[in-house]
Amino acid sequence: MKIADCRLQTGRKAGNGGVVGVIPARWGSTRLPGKSLVAIGGKPLIQRVVENARRARRLDRLLVATDDRRILDVVLGLGVEAVMTRADHASGTDRIAEAVRRVPAAVVINIQGDEPLIDPRLIDRLAQIMLKEADWDVATAAAPIERAAEWNLPSLVKVVFDRAGRALYFSRAAIPFVRNADAAQGRELHWGHVGIYAYRRAFLARFVRTAPSLLERVEGLEQLRALDLGARIAVLKTKARGRGVDTPADVKYVEAVLRREGAAGR
Repeated sequence: MKIADCRLQTGRKAGNGGVVGVIPARWGSTRLPGKSLVAIGGKPLIQRVVENARRARRLDRLLVATDDRRILDVVLGLGVEAVMTRADHASGTDRIAEAVRRVPAAVVINIQGDEPLIDPRLIDRLAQIMLKEADWDVATAAAPIERAAEWNLPSLVKVVFDRAGRALYFSRAAIPFVRNADAAQGRELHWGHVGIYAYRRAFLARFVRTAPSLLERVEGLEQLRALDLGARIAVLKTKARGRGVDTPADVKYVEAVLRREGAAGR
């Protein structure tokens, strides 16, 4: 596989201390096949993600990792670097690891390819903490769960972290369990995980070489493999969880948000 000869013009290069953002985009999707090219307000989904990611100021390089020539052609048409990867990867993390195998960078940020509302400022915050605080192996984000009805939704991954912001556990269950309601009064206890990750380059390589852990297999959450490996994972607080696109209903939701923000045609 080779990286297509199309560079993002940022004026900087991702050397050994640089930050590369990678957007994994596969063709196959159980609920919405070919969703990377599904139109969102008149633009392909992948274009929406790319445009937001390009507004991040702390990325030295941005590329899309895909398994499909149709997605590749759209991305190259946007003037963004792209790389063809194997089609049999088990996860987006494995795909980005292949994509950056020969890309020099200290930090690799996995920007989900189905998150058209991703906040560029969050990308910058993740890059900043990884560059300034060398003790972190991974950085991710979480937003408060404001509706009690969502606490028990298995589809909404919860995370608990300590006072320093280090992740203690991720689960599909409602964690923490509230036994003492008085102690919980007025506190934000339930946080929904936001699926964006910044990896230390060396840890990413170690992570993809390691077989899934028992807890990962039980809960179906690959971040539990990182914890099993002893990773220090920083959890940054953010206001909104965003919205991934997996169904036609998600498409309508995102288009409504874009209309409210006046961004549908941009």
